[in-house]
Amino acid sequence: MTLARILIEAQQPQIEIPATWGQGRATYGGLVAAILLARLRAVVGTDLPLRSATISFVAPAEAGQATLHAEVLRQGKSVIQAEARLIQAGQVQTVLLASFGRARASSIEIAPSRSMIEMKQPTDVQAFPYIAGLMPEFLQHIDMRWAKGKPPFSGATRPDFAGWMRYQQPFEGFEISALLGLIDAWPPSVLPMYKTPAPASSLCWTVEFLDDISGYQSTDYWGYQVKTDAAAEGYEHSEALIWDHAGKLVAISRQTVTIFA
Repeated sequence: MTLARILIEAQQPQIEIPATWGQGRATYGGLVAAILLARLRAVVGTDLPLRSATISFVAPAEAGQATLHAEVLRQGKSVIQAEARLIQAGQVQTVLLASFGRARASSIEIAPSRSMIEMKQPTDVQAFPYIAGLMPEFLQHIDMRWAKGKPPFSGATRPDFAGWMRYQQPFEGFEISALLGLIDAWPPSVLPMYKTPAPASSLCWTVEFLDDISGYQSTDYWGYQVKTDAAAEGYEHSEALIWDHAGKLVAISRQTVTIFA
């Protein structure tokens, strides 16, 4: 099932999660977040820009039937706070808290202080190959291109990397839910340091959006750069910057990841 179709179905309270978006024993976390955001936007409306979203992966969401519960927690003049939950077999699997905010006049305007790093263009970098049976199923849907740093399980002496991303299959109506689902495709930032495969999963994920993304297409590449802040006791803390194809910073992503090795 295509992402576009999934996000259309996610606007309803019930959804069938396809198995082709798997990530180990769970469904790919980015898809789950995109589903919940699509459900929230169906309740809140699509005219308010998303300012931030925090996703807590309570338990592995599995392929199959799921219930999507969406609720507006507070609606002010400019800001709406809302929550969505994915429920399976009576248990909450994932929770998304979102803040939508209308633009307001302000005497303060500070441009992003960080610029896009120098790296090869996506057309100059080979796409990361999908190998069935050895890689998570969801990666067959992602065009991922490593442009800086080492890939996972390569025994690198340092963590962190950068590259380009977009979906494999073009579709109409690219919007914020699709971008949210794309950002989580990259592996945890410390995995390049391992010499053999090590299981890892997101515990909590927060994304802040700096601008409206209307006008972008599904065929556009997005730049991604991650930096590890700390890693110890089985947990990794990292920050990633996401740029559009022209080098404009559009989102900041923070994750707490559990590492089981």
